[in-house]
Amino acid sequence: MAFLKLVTILSMLLIPLVLIPYSGFAQDPEEDEEYVLDNPQLLGLNVRSAAAGRFAVRKLRKGAHCNAGSNNNVCPGVSVNNGTGLLQCCKTHCRNILRDRNNCGGCGRKCSFGQLCCAGVCTNIAYNVDHCGKCNRKCPLGVRCEYGTCGYA
Repeated sequence: MAFLKLVTILSMLLIPLVLIPYSGFAQDPEEDEEYVLDNPQLLGLNVRSAAAGRFAVRKLRKGAHCNAGSNNNVCPGVSVNNGTGLLQCCKTHCRNILRDRNNCGGCGRKCSFGQLCCAGVCTNIAYNVDHCGKCNRKCPLGVRCEYGTCGYA
């Protein structure tokens, strides 16, 4: 009888973990982010467009491999996504230092728990009226940001 109770309790605890996909727990909102270089000619990147035969805008996926000491480094402080990002080569991977929590404002600068990297500055998004719950979400004038929600309670 005790064995049956144990199996029942364990199944009740494990079933939700199986039904909820793992990626939902730790999914990085920028995981599939793609960077569009604002001025690829500065790097001498020659990429042809399939449609027009002209030079196309160069795209890089988040975390693209780089080599900071190399002459052909693909992310040496270049502006991306219409000036909303700035790529640096951090530990052999391209990182957007304006949004990356582990490289906020520069390589290796980690934001604390409850903070996001907003424009290269670690920001507490739970109580900031200019970044309420996420970067650049502004609360209306006179409305407080509490627990990441404008006008909570």
